[in-house]
Amino acid sequence: MAMGLHASSRRRGRSGRRAPVAEINVTPLVDVMLVLLIIFMVTAPMLASGVPVELPDSRANALDQQPDQVTISIDRQGFIFVDDSPVEEGRFPEAMERVNCSRPDAPLITLRADKSLDYGRVMAVMGELNRAGCNSISLVTQGSVEAP
Repeated sequence: MAMGLHASSRRRGRSGRRAPVAEINVTPLVDVMLVLLIIFMVTAPMLASGVPVELPDSRANALDQQPDQVTISIDRQGFIFVDDSPVEEGRFPEAMERVNCSRPDAPLITLRADKSLDYGRVMAVMGELNRAGCNSISLVTQGSVEAP
């Protein structure tokens, strides 16, 4: 008789338990994902250009970025950077030889120059780019709404 009571109480115990709930509260997950999205939206434009340059305004249409592009930047002091690496004075032609613009699959060259620079400095860099065989150069500007 004791056996029977023990077995029946065990069955009742199993059936009396609550079934595990298979629901996940996704509200905190959504909150975290939205915060991360906002952080990435704010920091992504800052990561695109490593050299601080105040670009001139233009109403030109935006061009698509290509993964194999080389960015030449000239900062306010006139120092030249290839991508984010500074180029020593007088070494720009050597740096452009490494880019090798004369090959058929040459990368796109984008030129970012500070708007306070002398026009002659920008033209000297463009002349060296042309001399190195880089004949297709995109000039990067800041978007503007009003006409000059």
